[in-house]
Amino acid sequence: MIRVNLLPQKRAVRGGAPQASQRWLLIVLGVVVLEIVGLFLFHQTKIEERDTQTAKNQQLTTQIQEKKDKVKDHEEVKKALAVLHAREDAIAKLQLRRSGPTAVLLELAQILTLNRGPTASADWLDQQRKNNPLNVYNPGWDSRRLWLTSYLEDERTVRIEGLARDLADVSELAQRLRLSVYFYDVQILAGKKQTDAKTKLDLVSFALQLKVRY
Repeated sequence: MIRVNLLPQKRAVRGGAPQASQRWLLIVLGVVVLEIVGLFLFHQTKIEERDTQTAKNQQLTTQIQEKKDKVKDHEEVKKALAVLHAREDAIAKLQLRRSGPTAVLLELAQILTLNRGPTASADWLDQQRKNNPLNVYNPGWDSRRLWLTSYLEDERTVRIEGLARDLADVSELAQRLRLSVYFYDVQILAGKKQTDAKTKLDLVSFALQLKVRY
């Protein structure tokens, strides 16, 4: 007997393979598309970051150039300032030389003026007077008993020469110079007695060496 199988089961199984292949292909295509989209977005992000960094670099370059423009004449400015400072120092020294010796000579004139005395702190003089009355000057000294014949200064070292009635007058002058704020390191040098040719008075020729402050 011949049997004929007319059932459709096998045909159904054969027809399902192409549909599975199509689904797999769609999945692969979808993954590829997603990768492409991801790469595109990543690329765009990197481009934006690059543009942002380029803008920052350009801004920094501009700032650096501006600073260079501001300091490009720095050396010339330094040289000009050095010249100005040198001129100021020279002027200051000239002013000091003009005013310093003048102030010293005025102080010396005050010391030799009747009823005047050296420039010194009143409180300091009072303290000196309390410690020892001999440490201060004699306000009643007659400065006309002494006169100067020479005043020489070299590098703020002064030599004074003159004539006095006696050694006490020389000591009074030296003491007044020591108390003055303008003089220090006062030394009495060797002198001698002599007779004035005109007045026939016995006098003492003296010399003092001291330093000045100005």
